[in-house]
Amino acid sequence: MSDESVSATRILAASRAAVFAVLTDPAQHAGIDGTGWVTAAVDRRRITGVGNHFRMAMYHPDHVDGAYETVNEVIAHEEARVVAWRTGYVEAESGELRFGGWWWRYDLTPVGLGDTEVTLTYDWSEVGPGPREYLTFPGFADGHLERSLAHLAELVAGA
Repeated sequence: MSDESVSATRILAASRAAVFAVLTDPAQHAGIDGTGWVTAAVDRRRITGVGNHFRMAMYHPDHVDGAYETVNEVIAHEEARVVAWRTGYVEAESGELRFGGWWWRYDLTPVGLGDTEVTLTYDWSEVGPGPREYLTFPGFADGHLERSLAHLAELVAGA
């Protein structure tokens, strides 16, 4: 972990395949989120590989619009091992997809007979100087990653 990333790890009582299935279903992301900012999947197609995009409906009281959408681009995808995406947005004036410089990554490691160690990492090392003038990082309260992993454990147990 660097000074521009944070990670949390938890062992889940589920196979890597089961955990991966939940993580690659954008419809499950609001249930995983530890902040409550993710409200719904706009795109409900399963994540199948690097380069996939999926949009999420979001809400944050400090956001200029309150409710907004993010566009996520998958940057790592190894079946039942790792999934990661960088978060972006569509620029209103140009319609171009832009990325903020932060990403989320889940690493899955088998443990014992059927359990999975999940490491969730949030990294903001690619954020440029402009956003750093008005945003603080990591941008969420302590315990967010741990809450996300607890929510993931509940979802996998109920699957």
